[in-house]
Amino acid sequence: MQTITSVTEMQTRAENLRGEGRRVALVPTMGALHDGHLSLIRLAAERGDTVVVSIFVNPAQFGPNEDFAHYPRELDADLKKCEAAGVSVVFAPSSEEMYPKGYSTYLAEEAVARPLEGVSRPAHFRGVITVVAKLFNIIRPAVAVFGQKDAQQVAVIKKMARDLHLPVEIVTAPTLRDADGLALSSRNRHLTPAQRQDALSLSQALRRAQAMVAQGEHRTDRLVAEATHILSQHRRVRVIYAALVDRETMEAVREVRAGRTLLVLAAWVDEVRLIDNEIL
Repeated sequence: MQTITSVTEMQTRAENLRGEGRRVALVPTMGALHDGHLSLIRLAAERGDTVVVSIFVNPAQFGPNEDFAHYPRELDADLKKCEAAGVSVVFAPSSEEMYPKGYSTYLAEEAVARPLEGVSRPAHFRGVITVVAKLFNIIRPAVAVFGQKDAQQVAVIKKMARDLHLPVEIVTAPTLRDADGLALSSRNRHLTPAQRQDALSLSQALRRAQAMVAQGEHRTDRLVAEATHILSQHRRVRVIYAALVDRETMEAVREVRAGRTLLVLAAWVDEVRLIDNEIL
């Protein structure tokens, strides 16, 4: 496995791989890799014959009062996991490499990115699609794999790729959960045992909504009210949003359409911000 920190070197390596006829599959990450990331890597290996993992905690997608400084950074451990998973190249640039002095170009998607995370984290997707576009330009993968847990992020990136005619296939991997139902996230390590118990209310709310739909309930107001009620029963949990939306446009919907409607949740568990979602 090769570890690259220079943009120029990564561009050269990627060009060589394409010249060899290799189908490059990219897994963009911010590191602190867990089993959810490893499932993305496995899917990438199925969709391409050379897997590149990027590890970069992107400062542009964090707001001024968010957890950029405290976001877990475990590069040595991440490299070992990547090597064990059969990754060919890890691209781990510094902030200075990705955003050199004088950097001033950012992208914005102005429809899919607007609601939900776009309301509570106004500059978030500006940073996300800027760094993803940069990674696509540097590595020029045939396919890129993202996780369903970040459902709005996936929708925004798909829209960006369509709008800008980027020649990359966007693949979505299912959310991976611990045995207790909590969606895997790098931020879970910040939860105390008591906080984790309260955090389980997110997956509990999703399961309850899924059960209600199976029983014939398709009214969004009833489903959102029940999910919000479950979250509010836990004193450490503060709801940021709970909404039923179209899985591609992120626009609010009035009635559940099977396979198309997404229940999206975001909440604070004390100082830890968590998101989760389920396709109903």
